[in-house]
Amino acid sequence: MSENISVKSTGYVVDVLIPAFNEERSIGKVIRDIPAFVRNVVVVNNNSTDHTASVAAKEGAIVLNESQMGYGKACLTGLAYLSSLERPPDILVFLDGDYSDYPEQLTDLIQPVIANDYDMVIGSRAKGSRQRGSMTLPQVFGNWLATSLMKWIYRTDYSDLGPFRAIKWEKLMALGMVDQNYGWTIEMQIKAAKSGLKSTEVPVDYRKRIGVSKVSGTVKGVFGAGYKILWTIWKYR
Repeated sequence: MSENISVKSTGYVVDVLIPAFNEERSIGKVIRDIPAFVRNVVVVNNNSTDHTASVAAKEGAIVLNESQMGYGKACLTGLAYLSSLERPPDILVFLDGDYSDYPEQLTDLIQPVIANDYDMVIGSRAKGSRQRGSMTLPQVFGNWLATSLMKWIYRTDYSDLGPFRAIKWEKLMALGMVDQNYGWTIEMQIKAAKSGLKSTEVPVDYRKRIGVSKVSGTVKGVFGAGYKILWTIWKYR
């Protein structure tokens, strides 16, 4: 990777989008660890039944409410808000609200965009350091299977479907994202490849999340996510 370049010196506007469902114990930690150069932290409260929204607002985030459940739906709500701003971001970073990622690594995540003019950067947990137990066996296998199928069908070189990622705003808008649940991350990666976006990965670290995962924490979540990911790979072939 090239030598770090200051975000302020480039004039890039960076925003962060966090879909969140029942993350009152973790969302404050996530927001506090986000680097100060980020302009807006947008938390989409996805029908939480706890105090996620109020905790996020107290920490200075812009809080949007989306009652329809779904990771992709929450992301789409956040994109609609950012599109309405007089100046949308130059770079948008997606980050989970469960504190499994290290928000301070956002600086490393966007470096390929501002230093080497990449369009999209995936934070790869496969290339970083993972705390024992932070990913279940179905998650590890699912990532391997999905990235292997994408390599075979789309000639990509991804190692992970990690949600911690950065993308140029104009390139993201051109992808025409539509998925409203588990297929969001892989839809973005497939469409990026098919559109010829210049993409890369950087290693990111991963720890045990706070609370129970909505995907890997339930049998329904594991099978639902697995089916949707495989269907998305096939649909865009």
